[in-house]
Amino acid sequence: MKVLLVNGSPHEHGCTYTALAEAAKSLNAAGIHTDIFWIGAKPIAGCIGCGGCYRSGTGRCVFGGDKVTEFIDLIDDYDGFIFGSPVHYAAAGGAMTCFMDRVFYSAGSKLRSKPGAAVVSARRGGTTAALDQLQKYFYITGMPIPTSQYWPSVHGNTPEEVAQDLEGLQTMRLLGANMAWLLKCIEAGKAAGIEPPVREKKINTNFVR
Repeated sequence: MKVLLVNGSPHEHGCTYTALAEAAKSLNAAGIHTDIFWIGAKPIAGCIGCGGCYRSGTGRCVFGGDKVTEFIDLIDDYDGFIFGSPVHYAAAGGAMTCFMDRVFYSAGSKLRSKPGAAVVSARRGGTTAALDQLQKYFYITGMPIPTSQYWPSVHGNTPEEVAQDLEGLQTMRLLGANMAWLLKCIEAGKAAGIEPPVREKKINTNFVR
């Protein structure tokens, strides 16, 4: 089994990477292969709601050739995902928000029923607001969410400071262990003939009569 950890920071080996790497330790210890996908430091265009991904029938964003389409092409190769972001103004980073909007709008069906988790890194505050933002992608897509012992966040201005956040790092390790446990439960369920719930045809309402 494989988990892809998404580093949504413009700093490839900064605080967010440090948090993800700690979660990866527990996954690896449980026999789960991990890779880290960095969204990079180049600007990422946001979703414009054009619907081109649906009309094309490909499940890929029409704005091709960037980290979004590169990630979408990897989804089928992985069984679970952990998305990490720095906290900017009590929210996920701007590039990460654009990345998530386009990935989940165009390729959400590919992620459905695969476990997804979020981790955030902050100097001081705004972590729970950023986590709430990121976890909503999993809820709307139907992704099981592994938990930990606390909100999955670390604190520090540098990787060295994050290394001193012993509780935060422990929370990352437990998140990774719970992700591994959930993946193995899903695998055992499939082996026993248990399939994900059949989805009803979605009913869209806008509360206007």
